[in-house]
Amino acid sequence: MAAALGLAGCAAAPPAPSVLTGDAAHPAVAAGWLRVELYFGVGTVAGDGSEPDAVAHEKRWRDFLDREVSPRFPDGLSVYDVYGQWRSRARADIERLHSKELMLLCEDTPQHRADMEAIRVAWKKLTGDESVLRVIQRVDVSF
Repeated sequence: MAAALGLAGCAAAPPAPSVLTGDAAHPAVAAGWLRVELYFGVGTVAGDGSEPDAVAHEKRWRDFLDREVSPRFPDGLSVYDVYGQWRSRARADIERLHSKELMLLCEDTPQHRADMEAIRVAWKKLTGDESVLRVIQRVDVSF
C-alpha cells in the first residue's frame, strides 16, 4: 500500500519547467520566429591537402563576422564549418569550397530580413562571390 501511495505521489508532481520564466526577453514560447541558414564560401579546396590561404580566409571571415553580422544580430548566432560544392551556370566543373554556415534564430521582422540581405550583399561585395545561399524556416522556439 505504501508503494502505491508513493507512486501516486510521483504521478501528481508537476513537471519541472523546461523554460525560463519571469523574463520578458526569454518568453516560454515564442511564435513567429525564423531559423535562417546562410552559407558562405570562404576558400577553395585545393584537392592536394595543401591550404596555403586557410589562415587568411579565417581572418577575413572573423573580421566580416565582427563588422557585418554581430552588430546586426547581437543576441546570438551559431557558425559551423562545412564543406560545400556547387556549379555556377558559367562553369562546367564543380567548385569545391571550405564554407561557413551561419545559423540565426530571430523574430520575423522587416528589419531582420533587411539585415540578412545586407549581410549577403556585403559578403558578395567583399569576395566577388556570385551568391550566398539563404534558407529560411518558420519556427516556434522555447528558451
